[in-house]
Amino acid sequence: MKLLRTPAAPPLRADAADPVDAQADGSRPAQWWHALPDGRVQCDLCPRDCKLHPGQRGLCFVRARAPAGQGGGMLLTTYGRSSGFCIDPIEKKPLNHFLPGSSVLSFGTAGCNLACKFCQNWDISKSREMDRLMDRASPGRIAEAALATGSASVAFTYNDPVIFAEYAIDAAEECRAHGVRTVAVTAGYIHAEPRRAFFRGMDAANVDLKGFSEDFYFRHTGAHLAPVLDTLQFIVHETDCWLELTTLLIPGANDGDAELQAMTRWIAENLGADVPLHFTAFHPDYRMTEVPPTPAATLRRARRIALDNGLHHVYTGNVHDTEGGTTSCHGCGQALIVRDWHTIRRYALDARGACPQCGTQLAGRFADRVGPGVPRRIPVRLAAL
Repeated sequence: MKLLRTPAAPPLRADAADPVDAQADGSRPAQWWHALPDGRVQCDLCPRDCKLHPGQRGLCFVRARAPAGQGGGMLLTTYGRSSGFCIDPIEKKPLNHFLPGSSVLSFGTAGCNLACKFCQNWDISKSREMDRLMDRASPGRIAEAALATGSASVAFTYNDPVIFAEYAIDAAEECRAHGVRTVAVTAGYIHAEPRRAFFRGMDAANVDLKGFSEDFYFRHTGAHLAPVLDTLQFIVHETDCWLELTTLLIPGANDGDAELQAMTRWIAENLGADVPLHFTAFHPDYRMTEVPPTPAATLRRARRIALDNGLHHVYTGNVHDTEGGTTSCHGCGQALIVRDWHTIRRYALDARGACPQCGTQLAGRFADRVGPGVPRRIPVRLAAL
């Protein structure tokens, strides 16, 4: 099967008349909230259950209580606004079993509903400056831009799309109508009702499983583990959304053998052996600059534990490791997709997405050819400043 590549698409600029379903400042009424007897309203999007007086914002910063003069309900303040658009290799999300070799149009907004001390995208997710949201694009324009750039999918990423769920859901519906698939890169910290609406429109998701202890989640992310595990089981058992997992291994925090044993056994028993798991290397950043980078040996040890516990597809990331990036047949061991960083060097699946040597079907979502894709991130502009 031939590996196809196309040149980078030219920069895009939205038509000045392109409508965005929001006010000029990016705000629009939000879903998933209810009024409280004491006059506050409670946001029902995620397990933080932020309770707000008029004018206050939730911890995520982008969901706010409307002023009393505007009805006093909840607003999403970043609808139609983005911190920037890029074309990425799909493997950078990371997704190794979803349209390998293809390009994905990626964007995020600002804010986050977790408080990870180790955040690797803190300049976006922890941003409190709305003037960072330079680009504007309607859901329809996003779908059109994906087609124009040769992107097979659109990814809601860089910060957690759960907090701009209304915008992501509308964009996913437009993408589906245009034959473009959608990807959510998320921590999965979301309540049951919005979770159904959110993942119903997604074709794939990579969920950050931050660790596997309540103590780690509470101390290092300010959140709880149980809602994330509920989300993972919901995606696998109640949707058609393809799921892959990522765990950033932080030296001395979540990389112990006991925690890795417990996590990978839980995945095998509750999600299934075919759910791919990516172990990625931490680098010192944000509020954990005193912690050293993750040694490559730690990633290899974690990968071996996961494979020994029955997972079929376990990968390493943020390091140069061809073995840890290769997709192999779990039936006969044949190397089916060989990767060098985010570039595919060999693709041996047959037209059915199966191993040509033994016929074992590879779990995932595959096209009838590889690509076209890009080898690295390419910024694009969808709208004038």
